[in-house]
Amino acid sequence: MKKSIFLLSLAACLANAEQIKSINFNGLIHLSPDVAREISGLGVGMELTGENSNTAITNLYKQGYFDDIDIQSDGAGNVTINLLEKPSIARLDLKGIVTNDKTAIESLITIKPGNMYDELTINKTKERIRQYYESKGYFDTVVDVEKQPVADSPSSLFVTLNINRGENMIIEKVNLIGANKFDYGDVEPGIANKSREWAGWMWGRNDGKVKLFELENDAQRIQDKYFQKGYLDATVSTPFLNASFDNYKAELTYYINEGEPYKVSSVDINMPDYLELDKDKILNDFRLEAGDTMNSQRLRDDMKKLENLVADKGYAFVSIVPQTDKNEEDHTVAITYQVEPGEQVHIRNVRVSGNERTIDRVVRREMYITEGDLYSRTDLTDSKDALKRTSYFDEVEIKEERVDKNNVDLLIEVKEAATGSISGGIGYGSSDGLLLSASLSDTNIFGSGLKGTIAVDRSDDELSGHISLTNPRVFDSEYSLGGSIYANDYEWDNYKERSYGFNTTLGRKLTRNLTASVTYVLEQSKIRGLNQVLKEIGYKEGKNIKSSIIPALSYNSTDDYYLPRRGIAASTSLEVAGLGGDEKFVKNRTNFNYYFGLRDYVDYDLIFRYKASFGKLWPNGYVPINEKLYLGGISSIRGYESRTVSPKVLGSNGTWYETGGEIAFNNSIELSVPIIERVKMRGMIFYDYGMIGEKSLSEIKRSSYGAGIEWVTPLGPLQLIFAKALNKAHNDDTNSFEFSIGRRF
Repeated sequence: MKKSIFLLSLAACLANAEQIKSINFNGLIHLSPDVAREISGLGVGMELTGENSNTAITNLYKQGYFDDIDIQSDGAGNVTINLLEKPSIARLDLKGIVTNDKTAIESLITIKPGNMYDELTINKTKERIRQYYESKGYFDTVVDVEKQPVADSPSSLFVTLNINRGENMIIEKVNLIGANKFDYGDVEPGIANKSREWAGWMWGRNDGKVKLFELENDAQRIQDKYFQKGYLDATVSTPFLNASFDNYKAELTYYINEGEPYKVSSVDINMPDYLELDKDKILNDFRLEAGDTMNSQRLRDDMKKLENLVADKGYAFVSIVPQTDKNEEDHTVAITYQVEPGEQVHIRNVRVSGNERTIDRVVRREMYITEGDLYSRTDLTDSKDALKRTSYFDEVEIKEERVDKNNVDLLIEVKEAATGSISGGIGYGSSDGLLLSASLSDTNIFGSGLKGTIAVDRSDDELSGHISLTNPRVFDSEYSLGGSIYANDYEWDNYKERSYGFNTTLGRKLTRNLTASVTYVLEQSKIRGLNQVLKEIGYKEGKNIKSSIIPALSYNSTDDYYLPRRGIAASTSLEVAGLGGDEKFVKNRTNFNYYFGLRDYVDYDLIFRYKASFGKLWPNGYVPINEKLYLGGISSIRGYESRTVSPKVLGSNGTWYETGGEIAFNNSIELSVPIIERVKMRGMIFYDYGMIGEKSLSEIKRSSYGAGIEWVTPLGPLQLIFAKALNKAHNDDTNSFEFSIGRRF
């Protein structure tokens, strides 16, 4: 800033103070003269002195509009204040950055078109850009500022920030000085800054890039690794990054003092009696017990269990403080969990947001806690899981907003999923040939919660169609009602089948996760093209009528509809055919799916799945070939063609014909890993094993392994499966590739 006071006569100024008769401004653009005069503090009739002149200049400069200010007087009391305003920014351009970074950088900078050009603000902006790239592991970023006056407006500037992104600093080695119990491989899974591995550019390999803002956290993560093994006296220094800006390589060093491991001498809980909790039962359920080596992770898990038990009593803001009494002589620690419940809390309001289509009551009916209820942590968790199981929402969050010490509001924030679709497709399958499909479906019709589908599928071996409609909560009650009509025309390897019919299902929720239902099925099927050898063992061609009733139980505690990471989905049904009609049998089908997310254990979104299915058929009369049990295909043993794992007979033409079994079991182990998380694409590996027979499961055994792609697309969940059949027999039909749309993972 340039400050100057020009007086006609310095001697006169020192001898006599000058009385101001008029104040004029030269170069004023953005402020009016009256406002500027008021800001300056000078006024007509005042005496002009060196002190109030300096004060006026300072006051005007503080407004941030001016680069230069001086005050002149003609000696007769006429004062002129000369101002040089800062230029304004007409346009701001960013150059040298990729599209992915541009949006983030634009949100960081405070310079906008129309602002005054200010060097201090520009320097702060340059520093923010540099810090942004350092947070991403880029060092030596340079930002140059280019200013160009606007031709027809010299007081305006075109400003360009030329950004030269720095280089990635690569960690070549991580040193743990003083560590004896752990080496780098022990702590590597939990830290963010890792040393570069061979082929670090490859997905799944460590690229070694420095994550500057995670360094301090990494020291704490290493220390917690020691705490998990009982080393309560362990200390980890702040990280020392020895970086070379010649080749952008670095060594990362931590200095560690390990100490000795501690054993737990005792575990106790100090809590008020009015909670009416069984302390002994809680302690027996804890993972960390007396005699165990101290483990900080188990301590946190036990704290969470205790916190949830107290919160289920209505104490939403309970505090659990673990008090540890270390005995450094014998290296033991006594643990006492101090429970401070606070006040009981009730739910005041429940608000729903984000449901642009879905009716409020459809959301609210899945909630196990509502206005006026006593707070319960379990009810909140179960409510969130129930909402995600509906398939209506991609994301569900239930936030707690504290009103006062006794009340809380619940805000249910949902992001709606694309539940409805009109789709048509063409494809090719190795077993089915050309595939054509068309469907109109919605699992949340008009936001009402109704589920409906109209679909037609055509392949070399199949023509099928169905129309279905289900109300999962009739009048928002615990009852469900649905039904469908369908027609199928199949051309299997051994016979042709044409069928049509309808079914209707009435269900009721028995508990939060358990549902009972009963289904009635009426179906006519026509079997044609049976080989003579199949006729000889008792199968018949012609029409059959099936009239059956199917009572069923289903249990679902999963946390998502298409991609569960936690919980169990199980069901069992008993179809009794023979309520009129030609077919007479009893058939049991039991399914069990278990999902377990491993993120809390390996800090990576791995999902373990176990899936099993059992079937048993008891003939009470005639059982047509299409009602027998078969394995093979994407729903049972991948790598084998659909329905081809079965007891078989050899025809006179040298062809093997599937006859179907009466007992079958298959199970799968899967591990799912993220590929592109933002588009919900994942990869998976699997191993399948199944058994089937007419009288015993030991008659036929098959297995397979493989990998696949899982992708939640706008048309529904898509699976691409690449499989390899194991221990196949000479008469097995195998299949190395399959895909499906609409199946849950």
